[in-house]
Order: sequence, then C-alpha cells, then structure tokens
Amino acid sequence: MSMEFIVKVEESRPASDGKPSAGPVYRSIYAKDGLMDLPAGLESPWQFFSDSALKNPENKMLGRRQVIDSKQAGPYVWLTYKEVYDSAMRMGSAMRRRGVNPGDRCGIYGSNCPEWITAMEACNSQAITYVPLYDTLGPDAVEFIINHAEVSIAFVQENKLSSILSCLPKCSSNLKTIVSFGKISDMQKKEADELGVSCFSWEEFPQLGSLDCELPPKHKTDVCTIMYTSGTTGEPKGVILTNGALMAEVLSVDQLLFLTDRVAAEEDSYFSFLPLAHVYDQVIETYCIYKGASIGFWRGDVRYLMEDVQELKPSIFCGVPRVYDRIYTGTLAKVSAGGGLKKKLFDFAYNFKLGYLEKGFPQEKAAPLLDRLVFDKTKQALGGRVRILLSGAAPLPKHVEEFLRVTSCSTLSQGYGLTESCGGCFTSIGNVYPMVGTVGVPMTTIESRLESVPEMGYDALSSVPRGEICLRGSTLFSGYHKREDLTNEVVVDGWFHTGDIGEWQPNGAMKIIDRKKNIFKLSQGEYVAVENLENVYLRCPLITSIWVYGNSFESFLVAVVVPDRQALEDWAANHNETDDFKSLCKNLKARKYILDELNSIGKTNNLRGFEMLKAVHLEPHPFDMERDLVTPTFKLKRPQLLKCYKDCIDQLYSDAKGLKA
Repeated sequence: MSMEFIVKVEESRPASDGKPSAGPVYRSIYAKDGLMDLPAGLESPWQFFSDSALKNPENKMLGRRQVIDSKQAGPYVWLTYKEVYDSAMRMGSAMRRRGVNPGDRCGIYGSNCPEWITAMEACNSQAITYVPLYDTLGPDAVEFIINHAEVSIAFVQENKLSSILSCLPKCSSNLKTIVSFGKISDMQKKEADELGVSCFSWEEFPQLGSLDCELPPKHKTDVCTIMYTSGTTGEPKGVILTNGALMAEVLSVDQLLFLTDRVAAEEDSYFSFLPLAHVYDQVIETYCIYKGASIGFWRGDVRYLMEDVQELKPSIFCGVPRVYDRIYTGTLAKVSAGGGLKKKLFDFAYNFKLGYLEKGFPQEKAAPLLDRLVFDKTKQALGGRVRILLSGAAPLPKHVEEFLRVTSCSTLSQGYGLTESCGGCFTSIGNVYPMVGTVGVPMTTIESRLESVPEMGYDALSSVPRGEICLRGSTLFSGYHKREDLTNEVVVDGWFHTGDIGEWQPNGAMKIIDRKKNIFKLSQGEYVAVENLENVYLRCPLITSIWVYGNSFESFLVAVVVPDRQALEDWAANHNETDDFKSLCKNLKARKYILDELNSIGKTNNLRGFEMLKAVHLEPHPFDMERDLVTPTFKLKRPQLLKCYKDCIDQLYSDAKGLKA
C-alpha cells in the first residue's frame, strides 16, 4: 500500500493468546523522524500566557459585546493581555489565601466568557488543577463531579449560582469557596454561609490577593485539568490531562500549521462559542493565547451566533457540522433565490474551482478571481476574514466539506479526537484536497494502528485495513480519576483503545466508519452495528434524528424517529391530511410512509434483511439535553433513550408481532 502521508514504524502483529491481530504502527509524514518533543524548560501552559503578556502587554486578548438590551449589542469591548494577566495573578494569589494549594482542585462552571479563561489562567499560575463543570449537565452531575474530584473552590457564572447553591448541602464537605463571574446577592451569601461556604463577587475576590505573590514551581507531569466526559453510559468519567499533554497538543497544532498552512499570529482573532468545558475549544484557545492572538466571545444565544461572528470578523473559526450545515443550506438558498442565471454562473464557478483543487492547487491559487467575484458571499457569512476553518466533534458530511473547501476562500481541516487524546489526534490537511471525507493523518505527537474486531468482521490485516483505532503518544490522558478499573479496560499494553472503527485510505488518511461499543446481537445470533445503520437511515430527507433499537431477545429492529417537520407537512398537504405536526406523528399512514422510505434507503445501501426496520415511532420533539437523551456533542445516550421510550418500544414490538401473527 503506497501511503504518501504516513510512515510505517512497526510491523503488524498476528492474533495470539486471545488477542486480536493488529496492523502496522504508523505516524504522520510530518513526524517521520520521531514524534514531536516538548522543548526543554517548558513546564506549564502558564508559560504560554505569561510570555505573551510580557511580549505584547497592550494587545487585545479577551473581548465581549456590550449588551444594550436583550436584542441589541454594541461593538466588542476588549481586555488587554496585561489586564488579564494582572487579574489572573490576583485571583491565583487570593485562592492561596483561601487555603487552595498546588494540586488542589478548582471548579469552573459557566459558558464561554473572559472570566472562564481568567479563572483557568489563575489556576495555571498556582499549579492548581481546574475541573470544568459542564454548562449542559444537570445539578446531579455537578454535585457528582464536585465530590468525586474533591473540588474546594469554584468559579461560577451568575446564572448558575442557584444551581450550585442547591447542591451545596451534599457538597460542602469539599467545596468551601464560591466566586461569582459577576455579582452575588446578600441572600445567596447567607444561604452558603449557613453551610460553611464563603461567597465572593468577581470584584471582591481579587482584593484578597496581591500582584507580587511568589508562584510555585511547576512540572510538565503536574495534572493540569480533570475533564469529565459526559459519556453515553453511566457516571461521568474524569479524564486526567497533564501540563505536558496539553502543551504538546498546542505545539503540535502549531507545527502542523507551520508545515502546511500559516501559523496563528497577533493579528489573528478567534471566535469562542464551542463549550470551553470541552477539550476541543480549550486547546484552540490556549493555542491562540500562546500566539498572542485575540479571542472574542459569543453572547451565548444561538439566535445571535451569526450576528456576533459578523461583528467580530474572526480569522480562525472552529465549528461543528451543525453550524457548517447551516452555512451550506443558507448559501445554497441564496444562490437559488437569485434566479436561474445566477445559479448557472455559481455552478460553473464551483466546478471550475473544484477541478483545480482536485488537481492539487492550494486554496489561494485555485481560482483567486472567482473567489473575489463569486464566492465572496460565502466568505462574508463568517465575517469575511476567515482563513482557517476547523471542524470536529462529529463527522462532517462529505458534500458540506467539499462545498466549504470550494466556496469559503479558506482552508478547512476536519479533525478527530477524544477528551482522552487531549483533543485532536488526527487531522486532515487543509490544502490537501484528497483528504476530503476523512479525518486525515495522526498529529505529530501520536502513533496509531488498527486492531481487528473479528465479531464485527473488521480485519486490520486485509488489503483494505479496518479495525479499532488505537493510539499511543505524548498527548494521551494519564487515566481516569479514581477509576483504575476503567483505565485498564481501554489502555492495554500502552495502547489506548478509542472504541472507534477506522479504515486506512490508500493515501494514508484515516476514515471513521463505525463505533465498536454500539453493537448487539439479535435473537437469531446476527450482530448489529447500530451506529452504522443510523448513519445510513439518516440519509433519508424525511427525518432529522433516529435511534435504532434491538436486543438479544428479539429477532428484528425498531426505531424512534424525529421527522422533518416540513417534509411531513408537505406529505400531509398532498394526501389531504389536515392534522397538525403532533397529530401527524401519531397518524398510521404517516408512520407507514416514513417506515417505507427508511427501508427503501436501507435497500439502496445494501442493508441486510435483519438490518431493516419493522416498525417506527414518530417523535415530534427533537432528542435533547434537557431530557438527558443526547450528550453536549449530540451523541445519542442509548440507556437514557431506552428509559424514556420504553413503553413505545414495547408497543412497537407487540404491534409488529401482532402483524406477523
């Protein structure tokens, strides 16, 4: 196999002693002489920040829009690197005065804002481990994390104070100090005080500290953060990431941009809206701080997301497929609305530029004239200055990725990673067009191999190598906090088993094709890889979400489906059905229509008989985090879905069996 973007560093291993076979070990061509090492003397991410603050004290660092009223916002107002540095120093010093010492745990609870980053840097300054408390987790999970990580101080967004105060009776043996991102009422202070917890406003707390306090020594082996992953099953798991892992990830991003694009610089700005409680956004923001760039925060309301982007005009934009899909459909709608001639011109320009990208031309040289004349509108959708687009958290549909590579006038890299790999462990290269539809090559800190999964028919040694993606390298986690049992399940012989199934492409890029965990047996002994099926059924334009269910006591599959409202209402209009959307979801004809369409998609995609659906329940409400049915990155939480729809599932099986009888 001629793999131009990766190099083999170890041979494959046959199956033996009950262990499945494993393919060769590869690393990226950009690390062919060895994985990237941290420079001597680099011990903590605090050095990234303090060096930037020393070098460019007056540069803009963190910005937010002044909100005039609930609908209107003014321009971005900025804090400089020096202002944030001074604030972090005082906050760090105040934490020490409150008895929080190096290695102790500090919670940060709230959505993205300057205070979040300031609290994180205050922790870094004093070698205190910060623990993000998810903005999207309910009070139970917050309480669990505070106790499990033994959090002794928490920085909390104003509108989250009541939530944290409500779980204090069960957390106050650990948590002794709460600092609000803004104000805190006397009533709230009194409520906490009665449980032995002291509360401070954002203005009050730094007055306990000073600017000239001595900072403790730091080491790359120190625990920088414990990040709890929401997980699709069971309690959240605390992923331990060291200073060394986080810094190596940041420097690997820099190295790859240096070799394949252009590194970030002081004039760059980044739009912060993906949750800072996730490692993906945290790594990119730490990278921007390392390079002295500015970070502008959104208002936290999805209705104003695009308006905030227009105001900031970022040059670096990190998105998820949902956001890119909105840009894709919005741009196409505008093109169609412009009439036939405009659409013909757009299609011609699109195919012309696509041809040059496919021939290997870099983004800026593929069709610069067409970029100015035709594609400028797509570029303006993100403010007009974007030069680096990054996508992660879920697979980006191939047609959307191609569209953005052609029309955004920016390089686009799709990455793949986990909290356990400190964010990205694979990334596609923005200017290498054949990597479209893949997650690219390993980062320069990581080696990877595939391990066969015989029960799913994946063979890492076949001519098209497929198997579970396994990783080793310097950006991996150090284990799950207080859960050695879970760590040993996924780290075997030094290899972290991701649970994702990958396929090496002929050029050395990796494609994610399946998930190992979501596999079950039907009563006749057939294995079902359910995520794979859901991805096939999601190609049906009549639906927006689907959860496929089966178990080893049943011989067939059923599903709960969220229909596309417009598509269902159009069908109703054509069939003289006058019900509203909610009633349509109960309409037996509508159910049969959607079931038939789903199975027709299944047939087209060569699904086997037992992979077809026998019955569906139509659900008018999207699967949401409020009901705990999806994770913050919109992955399905299967045990919770089963709990929520147990009666529906029982009914579907009983009805389908009645029909068969």
